[in-house]
Amino acid sequence: MSRAIILAAGRGSRMKEHTKEKPKCLNILAKDTLLNWQLKSIRAAEINNIIIVNGYKAHLISGSFETITNNRWSVTNMVASLFCAPSSKEDTIISYSDIVYKSDHINALKESKGDIIITADLKWKELWELRFEDPLDDAETFKSKGNILNYIGGKANDISEIEAQYMGLIKLTESGWNKMFEIYKSFSKEIQDKLDMTTMINELLNRDIKVNIVFVEGGWCESDSYSDILIYEEQMKINKDWIHDWRK
Repeated sequence: MSRAIILAAGRGSRMKEHTKEKPKCLNILAKDTLLNWQLKSIRAAEINNIIIVNGYKAHLISGSFETITNNRWSVTNMVASLFCAPSSKEDTIISYSDIVYKSDHINALKESKGDIIITADLKWKELWELRFEDPLDDAETFKSKGNILNYIGGKANDISEIEAQYMGLIKLTESGWNKMFEIYKSFSKEIQDKLDMTTMINELLNRDIKVNIVFVEGGWCESDSYSDILIYEEQMKINKDWIHDWRK
């Protein structure tokens, strides 16, 4: 059995005026909200126990799912939002709220072996070239050996330093959750509040805790800014075989 947690507490300030009246995950892409696309993919993968950690304009996020509010959303980062949720004996699929993806990616995570598993896109460059004049301005270093992660999250100086891009989808078994939570608890309150997910993943690696990888080839998008949404809308119009179309 698996449950899913969607981390939707922050405002998403890079969306600017498009999150003035609503959370980032309620922006529309391809005629539906980012959140609804995620819910469709998660439920298509036969996960119905869904928790959304909200915060900014929390009252606008409601539906047939459980909500947990991070009341300190304005001063905390994703890891603090994650641990607003309780532990579980079920496997936990964790999703950022500004991504959309195929249900196949969720199924691949469900079936994967290991206590801590991330998804990573081998076709990341095609997506980043649409979004950025220079993909290296935003893409992070990613090094692995086989399906085991060695390093993630640094500033890349050359394309050769990037084997794939982490997508914002993670699976934790009960043991994996406990390992991550123990590291989180070891930090001061100030560090806990600032801790982002890639930094946490590197902390796991620094402590010789194995992080496995499920590699995919497209079939997802990240909407970090509203320009991303406009780019994807245009791409879906002009390219029916777009490799990152998550709806297929």
